[in-house]
Amino acid sequence: MRAIYIEAFSGLSGDMFLGALAGLSGNFDLLKELPAKLNLPDAKVEIYDVVKNGIACKHVKVVDLKSNNGHDNPGRHLTDIFEIIEKASITSAAKKIAKEIFLIIGKAESKIHNIPLEKIHFHEISGVDSIVDIVGAAVLIDELNITEALSTPVCTGKGFVKTAHGKLPVPAPATLEILSGIPFYKGDEEGEKVTPTGAAILKYLNPRFDEKPLVIEKTAYGPGEKDFDVPNVLRISLLKNDNKSASGKKLFILETNIDDMNNELLGADFQEGLQGAGAVDFHFTNVMMKKGRPGILISCLVKERDIDAVSNYLLDNTSTIGVRYYPVNRKTLDREIKSVETKYGTVEIKIVNAPSGKRFSVEYESLMRIGKKTGIPAVLLEKEIIKEIKI
Repeated sequence: MRAIYIEAFSGLSGDMFLGALAGLSGNFDLLKELPAKLNLPDAKVEIYDVVKNGIACKHVKVVDLKSNNGHDNPGRHLTDIFEIIEKASITSAAKKIAKEIFLIIGKAESKIHNIPLEKIHFHEISGVDSIVDIVGAAVLIDELNITEALSTPVCTGKGFVKTAHGKLPVPAPATLEILSGIPFYKGDEEGEKVTPTGAAILKYLNPRFDEKPLVIEKTAYGPGEKDFDVPNVLRISLLKNDNKSASGKKLFILETNIDDMNNELLGADFQEGLQGAGAVDFHFTNVMMKKGRPGILISCLVKERDIDAVSNYLLDNTSTIGVRYYPVNRKTLDREIKSVETKYGTVEIKIVNAPSGKRFSVEYESLMRIGKKTGIPAVLLEKEIIKEIKI
């Protein structure tokens, strides 16, 4: 588990996040391989050495090989983008992160244009460049195992910007919607310094603004294409694991009691929706309620930002008329999702660092996928794969 400190004194964009996060991981080659993993032959990732006000850094540029300055982009719906992500050769965790970032943008666009989410026709953020930017950020967030973020207030710039909808004020309406709840200031210079993509990545990271880091381990810079009086870079620092200001993102237990609905309605579809609403984990407990009635206690572990979404899901999809929540602390082991080759094909394993040493488990999705292909029962398949893997 890692914490980062984001300094957005010159704004935020997808390429700035890519440059800074890849600089922290030291893995720029991962980004060059991403178009192929996303099955996007029209995209190409180029890495340039640049200097911004004396700061040497690497600029990550995603090139749309079929684009005519963006005018040939017909736009995609959210379902089209999700399908691209789902078919990509990246970890399931990275897929989830990428979808959540796109969903943040989708909800903002839906609200601004008063169009249902499923009918929103994306323009600026549905091209291959934006898809690679967002998925690339998701892959790096997963690779770095970032679980907490701290940030400075965000400089947005001022003036007007040209968009597919015409000239709009800075920050653009969708960007401003995404920045809701995030402290920002316009600064002294004309120009757009925050893009919807950059704002959405920051929103996903859900940073705290009330504390400053104590111990910085490593710093990297992600440059933007424009030049301003101040260095047009996003500075991101990895914080020491023992940094007390980054001791763990606040979590909550959200729970409710159910004693008057068909338990079949709490099955796989309901549980999938619960995860989609933002539940980090959940479990059901049989309980005895007042007047001797048997019931079920639904307990969910949620991030602070997801309390409303998970509460609303429970209120809409169960018979309950109220939920309760309270903060909790937890201690977790560092973990890593890794793809390994076996005689059955590529499988994803979760490696955790326990006090007594490393251990691993095979990811459920890999077992199901290979089990369907080979016809081998998952319980036997797991044993055979574990025998083969060495960590």
